[in-house]
Formats: sequence, C-alpha cells, structure tokens
Amino acid sequence: MPLPRGKKATSTAGSRLPKLSAKATENQEEGSQVKRSTSPPHGAPKKRTAFIDITNAHSVHISLPGRKKEAGKKQAKKASSTSSSSVSTKNHTNLKKSSSVSSEGTTAEKEKTDVEEEVVEVKLGEVEVEVKDEEVQSDAMAPVEELVAAAAAAPPAVCEVPAHLLKPHIPEEFDIDSQNTEDCFMCPEYAKEIFDYLKQREEKFVLCDYMPKQPSLNPEMRAILIDWLVEVQENFELYHETLYLAVKMTDHFLDQTPVHREMLQLVGSTTMLIASKFEERSPPCVDDFLYICDDAYKREELISMEANILQALSFDINIPIPYRFLRRYAKCVNAGMDTLTLARYFCEMSLMDMDFVPERGSLLASACLLMALLTKDLGGWTPILQFHSGYQTSDLSPLVRRLHAMLSAPPDDKLRAIRNKYSHKVFFEVASLPLIESDVLESALS
Repeated sequence: MPLPRGKKATSTAGSRLPKLSAKATENQEEGSQVKRSTSPPHGAPKKRTAFIDITNAHSVHISLPGRKKEAGKKQAKKASSTSSSSVSTKNHTNLKKSSSVSSEGTTAEKEKTDVEEEVVEVKLGEVEVEVKDEEVQSDAMAPVEELVAAAAAAPPAVCEVPAHLLKPHIPEEFDIDSQNTEDCFMCPEYAKEIFDYLKQREEKFVLCDYMPKQPSLNPEMRAILIDWLVEVQENFELYHETLYLAVKMTDHFLDQTPVHREMLQLVGSTTMLIASKFEERSPPCVDDFLYICDDAYKREELISMEANILQALSFDINIPIPYRFLRRYAKCVNAGMDTLTLARYFCEMSLMDMDFVPERGSLLASACLLMALLTKDLGGWTPILQFHSGYQTSDLSPLVRRLHAMLSAPPDDKLRAIRNKYSHKVFFEVASLPLIESDVLESALS
C-alpha cells in the first residue's frame, strides 16, 4: 500500500498518514412559508364542492323525482286557476255594485271606488297565490329536510388507521424520549419508529464472508485498510458515523466486485469520500483524498471508482450502522460518557475483524454495550434495554464471548490506530482499562 508523503503537520509515531491537526479531538455530538392562493390558476376549473351546502338548501332549487314533484305542479296549477276565478268573480260583483250606486254618487266617485276595490281584490289574489307557492316549495323541500335530519342522527364515520401506521405503545417506565419534547433535533415524537425502521432495513444489508470471492485479498489486508481509515477519520476530524459507513460500503462493494490488492486503498478512500458527503457538514474535497493516498491514483480514477461503487450499491448507501444503535441504547440506561466511550472502543475494534462482518449493527451495538456495562460493573441487560433493542441476554451472550476473545488476543503492532486513539485522555483512556475476567463474564451471562 502506498505510503503518504509529508504534509504541514507532523505525523504521530508509527503512523502512515500525516496528521492535519496534532490535537486529538472527540467527535462532535449532534446537538415563512408563503400562503397558497385560493384562486384557481388561469384556465383551470374553479373549485366546487361535491355536494350542495345543505345549510343553504332553501336558496337552491332542487328537482327531485317522484310524487312530490307532480303534486307540487298540480297544487301550483290549482292555485293559479283559483286565483283567476276569484278575481273574475270579484270583478263581476264590483260591476253590480257600481250600477247599484249610480244614483247616489257622481260618476267620478263611482269610478274611483271601483278602481280601489279592484286593486284590493287583485292584491288579495296575489297573496293567495304566494301562500300556495310557499306550500308547494315546502312540500318540495321536505325530502331535503329529511336527509338533513337523518345525517344529523347518524353516528359519525370513524376512519380506521392501518395497523402498520399506528404509533407503537411505549410504557411510561420505558419512555426515554418525552424528556426531549422541546428538542426538535432529537425527534422525540417518532424516535422509536426511526430505530424500528433501521432494524427492519438491517435485513437488506446482511453480509456473509465474501473473502472467497476476492482472490487477490485476505482478511489481513482488509484489517490494514480499516486501520488506515481510522487514521483518516482522526486526521480529517470526521464524524464516527462517517468511518462506520465507509467500512460498511467497502464491505458491500467487495461482496459484489472482485478488487485487486493495488486498488484496495482506492476503494477505501473513495468510500470515505462518499460517506463524508453523506454525513459531514463540510466534507473533504477530492484533492484531499488524493493527497492521503500519496498521489498513487489520479483524479479520474477516484471519480470513476466513486461512480462504480454507487452503481454497485444501487445508490442505496443509508446502511444501518452499529454506532447509531449504540448511542440509542446507551441513552436507555443513562450511561456516562466514559461507559459509552468504552463501548465505542469495543465496537470500533470489531470493524477490523472479518468475523464480525455478518453481524447486524443493532446486535453488535447491544453486545458492545453489555460488555462495557459488565466491565464497569454497572449491571446487566435491563428490561428497558430489552424493550428498545429487542434482544435478551441469551441473544447477546455468544457475541459478547467472541468480543472478549478478540480483545484478549495479543495486539498486532501493525494495527495500532484504534488502540492509540482510545488511549488518549479525550477518550478517557479506555483502551488501557483491564478487560473483565472470563469467569466473571460467564457468571454474568449465565
């Protein structure tokens, strides 16, 4: 693997990569819409309701089929004929009266009286017609009123929410998110659903031992690459999520594509570039990754490898990583920063071991946290951890024993990046803490 050249800052002892910053720092923790116009666009149909407004039904003329409509017509015709006959009868009476009083008054007075009486009789006829019309309209609106009364008496329709959309019930003693109701970044309303979804996605990214597919590679070469990526993460001061995601993408790409050993570092640096774009606020540029590879590759090669990796992964790079689960589960027991850092150390050491590649991230995170709790003598796997992780102690015991065996093995002098990293005071020097004894571990797991 090519060795990097010197840079501005001096490199640490035994490191193959120049430090961009001599100071070791910990990963940073996560700490007016315009109203739409109600008017339709030009040429678009106007909005309308599917049904008429029953509260304004009196102003809407409704044509209803059936007996009521015919009865209304008959009553309206009858009222019209009655009013006309009444008017003609009254006019005939007025003529008789005018002839009978011709000797008692002047001609002008007679005409005046006749006109007034005719006006009165006509008005009476109009009133009678209006009354009949209102009756007809009342009869015609009777079905609408019956519909309104039936709708008011009917019970309201209840929309049943599908079972997969219902919010899961969280017992009060297991609720770890209500305390963050004021912090929108913690997503307290659906944090549980987020991690349940991540656990479901894990099934899509389960790997097996892919080394038989790689004739030019072996587990030791992969371990050297991971150790180098840890140095890259430290020197660029990248998030831990970036490191874990880069390792996951590297494994998935190697599972699908045979790679020559000379191109292995290019694959690792390219996955770190992609992960930086996905996780970081200010990811390093392409030239930075070309530099840390000691200019062993050209710019065109790195960009071409980036396209190949994304296509091989179908651009689905949101792979669940154990680091996210670890932080979530540590919150369940209010673990201190030193305990969480110890679990991080165990989890990061497992990245270099090929035997842990097939393990699901949530299961690996749970095993690392349980081992850290036992090492710190803080108890075992509690019911709240069982609720949020979905694992019991019996599910974690085999993996905890394998982690203990890996950490108990003599360290390789060629792979010291993680041990040196977690030996720093920023990380509470957890790498120098003694491991739990095997008999104590067995008694705690049994």
